[in-house]
Amino acid sequence: MTSTAPEALQGPDADEKQPSWPQRLRRFGHAPRPVTGLRERLVPPYTRPSDRLWAVLGVPAPLAGRLVRWSGWGGPALVALVAGVLRFWNLGRPKAVIFDETYYAKDAWSLINQGYEGSWPKDVDTSILKDPSSVPVPTDPGYVVHPPVGKWVIGLGEHFFGFTPFGWRFMVAVLGTLSVLMLCRIGRRLFRSTFLGCLAGALLAVDGLHFVMSRTALLDLVLMFFVLAAFGCLLIDRDRARIRLAAALPVDEEEGVLRPDASVAEGLRLGWRPWRLAAGVMLGLAFATKWNGLYILTAFGIMTVLWDVSARRTAGAVRPYLAVLRRDIVPAFFSTVPVALATYLASWTGWIVTDKGYFRNWATTAGKGGNWTWLPDWVRSLWHYEYEVYQFHVNLTSGHTYQSNPWSWIVLGRPVSYFYEDPAPGQDGCPASTAGKCAREVLAIGTPLLWWAGAFALCYVLWRWFFRRDWRAGAIACAVAAGWVPWFLYQERTIFLFYAVVFVPYLCLAVAMMIGAILGPQGSDERRRTIGAVGAGVLVLLIVWNFIYFWPLYTGEAIPLESWRNRMWLDTWV
Repeated sequence: MTSTAPEALQGPDADEKQPSWPQRLRRFGHAPRPVTGLRERLVPPYTRPSDRLWAVLGVPAPLAGRLVRWSGWGGPALVALVAGVLRFWNLGRPKAVIFDETYYAKDAWSLINQGYEGSWPKDVDTSILKDPSSVPVPTDPGYVVHPPVGKWVIGLGEHFFGFTPFGWRFMVAVLGTLSVLMLCRIGRRLFRSTFLGCLAGALLAVDGLHFVMSRTALLDLVLMFFVLAAFGCLLIDRDRARIRLAAALPVDEEEGVLRPDASVAEGLRLGWRPWRLAAGVMLGLAFATKWNGLYILTAFGIMTVLWDVSARRTAGAVRPYLAVLRRDIVPAFFSTVPVALATYLASWTGWIVTDKGYFRNWATTAGKGGNWTWLPDWVRSLWHYEYEVYQFHVNLTSGHTYQSNPWSWIVLGRPVSYFYEDPAPGQDGCPASTAGKCAREVLAIGTPLLWWAGAFALCYVLWRWFFRRDWRAGAIACAVAAGWVPWFLYQERTIFLFYAVVFVPYLCLAVAMMIGAILGPQGSDERRRTIGAVGAGVLVLLIVWNFIYFWPLYTGEAIPLESWRNRMWLDTWV
């Protein structure tokens, strides 16, 4: 019997390693997650359209390069242009004082003429519409319950275009158009994708609530604009801070990549941060438009500090919270809170210098004496005024036909009718051939399919935040919560659906993020991309169609009463 050597029994392939589980799974289509370098984690690059797309479209490479460079501003500008045309189309119609325009249009006219709000007589709206030059500005002070910035903005349009519906709606339409442009740029920076950024802006352009509020002289669209501007400023500040961190980290000499460094990550001072200061000013203007801007100031302040924690942890900080506490928390506070409060105080300049506003002389009359007489009289008077306004807001519980609970906002449970008429055939745009009366309505309601898709998108965003630690989803969720959650604290108060316009931009960002997931991640095969593109395209086209279908209800166009009833999809919309 011959013996066999161990080497012979093992065979020639005995020393070869068995394939790993990931290698075996590749046979079934498994692809491991790509490893992202530290520089890309700190400062992610912007995505570019694939060369295959340009080849299919027959675009030469040099022209494709120029289109990509121009698209960063060209795409958002084009979307904003479309939004502006829609918002300024027949802006003066209906020629009426609709809903709360009866307060803010007249207060704005008082402000730009005399620096404080006057006490207008009842039933003066008809005279204003007929001949505004014949209506004098009342000199007696009027009691108002909102800070002055939003009314100053409305008054600027009245200054240039007169005390008319077009004049008092002009600046609101400007801010509505600019907010679409800003959202395109914000979405581009947030997602690192020009396409998704422009998609978010396009969704905002065709949202019915944002559209109606952009054509109505109310304060909430002005509030939304300043909040969105603050969000964009903080986003730019985040990028610039991370760029500084990346520039300070050591580079591996052999591989040429960034290496985390605890001493740099924990000790580097991020220096002058002007965009955070700009955010403080914007948040102050938001607070000086409506008081719920204060909740947003708090939420955004926490968010920007947590962004610093994340940046330092990514750069290699062992104790990132302690590092932020030592290096960032004090500058962050003084760049936002005192700046916002100073901006708020400055917004009352007209009331302070005129010496005729409501409660302006309270400290020298009814409030004379007390323990705070060492303060200037105007400070004590303003504090008393603010206290009285606070009492008004928290005790505002009188019922209203169109009030709604914030739980119902996301599904558009109870929209607000700003204007309604039922002209007879042949009158006010009602076709003479119509059988029966027509309906003309301006209904403050979001585009239903966009909002209902937004409800699913918010669930997707929360999932991305909790389970994937996606900071973009966290930012969107924070902004939505800042504009929505505080109203749950005052459910007994009289509140309305149109307050939700402040978080509509972030709802559009959530939908854009969900559509990006439907399209598929980078590196997906052609079949996956095609299926995703079809699904996403159908959703977007349905949203656009829904906006067009509800167009008469957004603009007050006369339509047959039966057509109006067909658009009342829920009983609570009537």
